[in-house]
Amino acid sequence: MKKSELKTKIILVEDDVNLGFLLVDFLEVNGFDVKLYRDGISGLNGFRTNDFNFCILDLMLPNMDGFTLAEKIKELNSEIPVIILSARSLKEDKIKGFRIGVDDYITKPFDEEELLYRIRAIINRIKHFPDVTNGNNPVRIGKFEFDSKNQLLIFGDKERRLTLKENRILSLLSNSINNLVKREEIMIDAWGESDYYTGRSLDVFISKLRAYLKNDPGISITTIPTVGYVLDVKS
Repeated sequence: MKKSELKTKIILVEDDVNLGFLLVDFLEVNGFDVKLYRDGISGLNGFRTNDFNFCILDLMLPNMDGFTLAEKIKELNSEIPVIILSARSLKEDKIKGFRIGVDDYITKPFDEEELLYRIRAIINRIKHFPDVTNGNNPVRIGKFEFDSKNQLLIFGDKERRLTLKENRILSLLSNSINNLVKREEIMIDAWGESDYYTGRSLDVFISKLRAYLKNDPGISITTIPTVGYVLDVKS
């Protein structure tokens, strides 16, 4: 469970009762505090009377649609992150959502884990939430010092400036040293999507990071085929 998730209180507005209960259970198991509302007006009233810091809104809601609800929520708190859930995949709908200021638009049906990774990616990008890249700077990775805030990988008196994606990927791996980090989580966090081409790009970046870390034989990035990677560091 990530530290940032412990402080994240989510308002979920979804009129599909079964989906709503499933999402509440899933997100609560993953450390979030979730409150479910079933129509737009009750969702808006609930937002006004509670201290939420993340919104997940269905688009086709009774009494008030998700776009209108998102607009009214943004009027109350322009900085709060919003994810729209919708069975509609029209480009015009997605563009309208992003013009309103939503952070992501997810088309139904969707995988629960993908939703989880997208929530984490948004949280990590927003300065009001603790970011794994800033929580423990700099950190030791074997004989290396990793200063993610300044995108620096330091070995003795030698410094290497990492690219944004190299830095983000190494941050995710170093935040879970000796533990598995899933490919999909890395792709969504670093690229905002997970598909075949993003996966190929990720493979290239992992190869680069392996090359950067080769000066310490006690460090390896182990591939778990089709699942993810483990940054192994011998103590």
